[in-house]
Amino acid sequence: MNELVILSGKGGTGKTTVAAALAHLAAQEARLVLADADVDAANLELVVGAAVEARHEFYGGKEAIVDPSLCTACGRCAEVCRFGAIIPGETYAVDDVLCEGCAVCFYECPAEAIRMQEALDGYWLLSRSRYGPLVHGTLRAGRENSGKLVALVKEKARGLVEQTGADLLLVDGPPGIGCAVIASLSGAGLALAVTEPTVAGFHDLERIVGVARHFQVPMLVCLNKADLSPAQAAEVERYCAAEGIELLARIPYDPDVTRAMVLGRPITADGRGPAAEALRGLWAQLRPRWMR
Repeated sequence: MNELVILSGKGGTGKTTVAAALAHLAAQEARLVLADADVDAANLELVVGAAVEARHEFYGGKEAIVDPSLCTACGRCAEVCRFGAIIPGETYAVDDVLCEGCAVCFYECPAEAIRMQEALDGYWLLSRSRYGPLVHGTLRAGRENSGKLVALVKEKARGLVEQTGADLLLVDGPPGIGCAVIASLSGAGLALAVTEPTVAGFHDLERIVGVARHFQVPMLVCLNKADLSPAQAAEVERYCAAEGIELLARIPYDPDVTRAMVLGRPITADGRGPAAEALRGLWAQLRPRWMR
């Protein structure tokens, strides 16, 4: 299965801008399935014209529930809870936002008034976009298990690829290097890191390259807003050359990108400025890897 995951190592580098542009360009000659693996703050849907067709609950962990008919208000649960999730009263209760599902209160309750139940942590959604089906997810406020939800999003997206015979699964990954990123890289054929010419951008590029190498996923690099700092851009270029990583594109800063985002469209569909042309050049280099 052809699967491209777009990562960044940090937020704000323009990862979703690049993902949306590649979706627009690839859809002109290939069948796509899209996935947004940034379940903490999914936004690819805003740029590809997605309309939700199905919404499914995601249960990724457990939470404690107090049975008021059995609770004696002894307070033992509040004593052992390290997360401040117990609400005292005539009978005690659990704050489902603060509860981490550790089950200490369940084991310590002398009246056996606490049970553990599956927690509704979020949702995964199937949408129809301008460029093909989009699978994405969203976590409820205060919930964790983002890695599990990303794994589920990718599982559903891969199933769609098999059902539709799509040519490419394009995954807009999350920022950072944590569990959600590791889940988004799992089983991928290729990763594209979108970085920027800043100290933080370079630092986090090194980190995401390390993660990709650990999981033996080939990595390519795209330098966004490349003209903001020539010195930092040169540092990224030297690093890529020293590490044997192909730097596929240098995308200049272009105010047209912001205008396209406000309109909810990929920059390649909304203009022919320098950023759009650089992104077309990026797709021209990626295209031979999947198109025959």
